[in-house]
Amino acid sequence: MSGTWTIVVAGGSGSRFGARKQYLELAGRRILDWALDAAAAHSDGVVLVVPADELDRPEPADRVVAGGATRSGSVRAGLAAVPDDVNIVLVHDAARPVPCPEVWTAVVAAIAEGADAAVPGVPVVDTLRERDGGTVDRDRFVAVQTPQGFRAAALRAAHAGDPEGTDDASLVEAAGGRVVVVEGDPRNIKVTTPVDLALAELLCR
Repeated sequence: MSGTWTIVVAGGSGSRFGARKQYLELAGRRILDWALDAAAAHSDGVVLVVPADELDRPEPADRVVAGGATRSGSVRAGLAAVPDDVNIVLVHDAARPVPCPEVWTAVVAAIAEGADAAVPGVPVVDTLRERDGGTVDRDRFVAVQTPQGFRAAALRAAHAGDPEGTDDASLVEAAGGRVVVVEGDPRNIKVTTPVDLALAELLCR
């Protein structure tokens, strides 16, 4: 097996943002276009997962598929479109548009070196407090970003049976896979609110 493919997940409805943020303009282009460019620069092929009613829109990706009802379902839809002989699969949120090439390179390298999954993480800078009271040691935690990288076989096995998770690394870990954390980048923000969009506008210029 050989090759690296990326699944760009852009199937969200934008309920928290109030719009399908992946199609909003960012520095003269769509948020989605920035993510696709980053994926193409580090992959042999790109699968784009979009809402079902956006399938007719021309997109600069090798394959375009409709997403599922959940994020995990959308990743499975994308994974089904990845060629069987691909060795490494990356999963990236379309809402992370800021180019961070070092992060992509580190994730791919970790999988090439033998990890089942690799996630970029950045230190938590805020104090963490449990809702019921009491703080926790933030040095024990990192904030996880995408792209997340996987041995293709490990990712396919983790998604067998259609499990649900907040990210794919947690599914691989639950299936017994080894997950490593590589250095993320504070600029690799996820556009979730209008404030994030304004910050991404500055970072992408």
